[in-house]
Amino acid sequence: MIDPALAESCWSLDQEASVEDLLMAQVAAGDRDAFARLVEMHKDDLVAYLYRLSGHRQTAEDLAQETFLRLYRAAGRYRGRGMFRAYLLRIATNLLRSSERRARLLRFVPLAAAPAPRSPAPDPEVRAVGEQALSRVARKLAGLPLKYRAPLVLRAVEGWSIEEIAEALGLPAGTVKSRISRARRRLLDRLAENDESRRPSR
Repeated sequence: MIDPALAESCWSLDQEASVEDLLMAQVAAGDRDAFARLVEMHKDDLVAYLYRLSGHRQTAEDLAQETFLRLYRAAGRYRGRGMFRAYLLRIATNLLRSSERRARLLRFVPLAAAPAPRSPAPDPEVRAVGEQALSRVARKLAGLPLKYRAPLVLRAVEGWSIEEIAEALGLPAGTVKSRISRARRRLLDRLAENDESRRPSR
């Protein structure tokens, strides 16, 4: 339950305040139940996002926990103004970036390994072909730096707008567009190289 007085205070500061903004204000005031609600609301999406980027379920879960810990510690400084999810994913992406610098072993997981889509499952043969194609794309994407991988996943998989990605990653919109374009171009080049290697010699 969101405290009415606190909610009125937050709304007076910003008419675009979200439920998450109000909960973060309560967290800053020491309300652990409000924090638990935030975790429950966003943990599945956060783990799925980190899983797609890292390729490891345990890594995704560990980084998600660390992300929420950082979020809790930063509650007093939070000024999201309706951009809570972007704020959360920025923390998560920065943690993954640090993790990759240390390990250099993370791989991009095939999109087929992500949570199942809500649409009806296709015919098994069609699904098998599709999963092979996704796995092939994922393997090629694994070689791209995270700075290209993250915006491409947010755009192509999560369906975010350029502005949302820019806010989440702390980048200018023009940089986001450029990196997505370069990521797609590099990915196509890698796929083309693979096709060339499969052609029989004459």
